[in-house]
Amino acid sequence: MTRNYYIVGAALIVAVLSATALVYPYLPARVPMHWNTLGTVDQWGARWTLFAITPGVMVAILLLFSALPWLSPKNFEIGTFRATYLYTMLVVLGLMAYIHALTLAASLSWAVDMGRATIGGVCLLITLLGNVLGKVRRNFFVGICTPWTIASEQVWNDTHRFAARTFFVGGLAGLATVMLRGPFWLPVTVLLVSTLVPIIYSLIRYKELQRCGQL
Repeated sequence: MTRNYYIVGAALIVAVLSATALVYPYLPARVPMHWNTLGTVDQWGARWTLFAITPGVMVAILLLFSALPWLSPKNFEIGTFRATYLYTMLVVLGLMAYIHALTLAASLSWAVDMGRATIGGVCLLITLLGNVLGKVRRNFFVGICTPWTIASEQVWNDTHRFAARTFFVGGLAGLATVMLRGPFWLPVTVLLVSTLVPIIYSLIRYKELQRCGQL
């Protein structure tokens, strides 16, 4: 089962490299590498870098996710929610592949609204993570890792059940604003609220349990 997740992850990397090789002869010598919040290109690079940057980051993510279970200390093992952990890895790799596809399209002079398309992808990522956050068990690397969730398993579980709702609803709301062509700041604000509120909740929940003598 675990091997299958890594096979899919490796396949995503191969797909990114293959797509880049396929369109490479049609790319200009310099391609867009970064866009500002207005959707305007503010950084260019040689086309060969398309083989290095995103695929390189994806390889690093794959290697990092393979190493973190070994790095996890006792009683905080990632193995207790391995399927969810590896699902998270694939979702992140999927976002990277999606952004690379957008970059290739823009490099080919296709009409791509990079700002809107990218934030839409992030909104989808947050929605997909919200689907599984409640299954994430206490660890130091994945999830809402605050001092209060790490200190208490009860606070961890309560926070992640709460965050599952805010991530899912916030991600969908942000995606809706993107599709309805709302101002750029609106989905960004929705995402920030949906991801930051659980952090505040973890502190409030910890202090509540502390007052009740349940820690």
